[in-house]
Amino acid sequence: MRILIAGASGMIGSSLRKELEEGGHSVVRLGRSALSAPDCFSWDPVAGQGPPLEALDGVDAVINLAGANLNARRWTRAFKEELWESRLRSTGLLAEAIAGMNEPPSVFVSGSAVGYYGSRGDEELFEQSSAGSGFLAELCREWEMATTSASEAGIRVVLPRIGPVLSTAGGVLETMIPAFKLGTGGWLGDGSQWLSWITLRDVVRAFRFVVEGEAVSGAINLVAPNPVTNRQFAKALGRAMHRPAVMSVPKFAAQLVFGEVIEEVGLASARVTPRLLLEAGFEFLDTEIAAALEAVL
Repeated sequence: MRILIAGASGMIGSSLRKELEEGGHSVVRLGRSALSAPDCFSWDPVAGQGPPLEALDGVDAVINLAGANLNARRWTRAFKEELWESRLRSTGLLAEAIAGMNEPPSVFVSGSAVGYYGSRGDEELFEQSSAGSGFLAELCREWEMATTSASEAGIRVVLPRIGPVLSTAGGVLETMIPAFKLGTGGWLGDGSQWLSWITLRDVVRAFRFVVEGEAVSGAINLVAPNPVTNRQFAKALGRAMHRPAVMSVPKFAAQLVFGEVIEEVGLASARVTPRLLLEAGFEFLDTEIAAALEAVL
């Protein structure tokens, strides 16, 4: 298959490109920076510049991972607007472009996040669960809706709601490992909030699974089958790093350092289950947090 990836330079995109190419697929990259390579094309979705026609020529699948990093900096009003615009405009432009093709790709996989559900305490969340409240939940809801023109054109649309990704290349561990190395790592608040994690290798395998197969469409929860509480996660990370994890980071201190993002990401509780992926026959490599962290680190 010839597969276009928008956002191929990020943590997930770069690993996914490798996974797909090792599987025998041809990958075309679409990014905001022009690269001098025959498989690279540039666009500027925030400025309204969509993908060039030659980038879409002959593609069988389109994967959208474009968007500013949620954890790049504090959530100021300006940065929240950037998060919003970078996701909705890129997704809308891609969806409209492929919907207007004479021979469109068979599948459009457009990333989303478990932030869709908001903070829901101990409630078990499935793909059919309602959207939550808050900035991130609203962003995810509109982000997914931006794919509408593709689905209306008869293209199979898959919306992976991705949980916190475990990798040494970035993600949730990037902010936690330094503190644990110093022996000052711990859980946030009372640690009772649910964290629906997934390893990077299972993320890219799942993307390949939904692209190559035809059994999955619509929203899917891209998380491991066994979520853990924030306290359980911190203790497992401490054991994997051979460092203590016996303290709590007070809620007010976390908010003071990180701002609004910690309220909607680190302190939010989302107990998410990957029901549709499991029903479709996808097999996770990493299902238990202790073994997963050992493998990642």
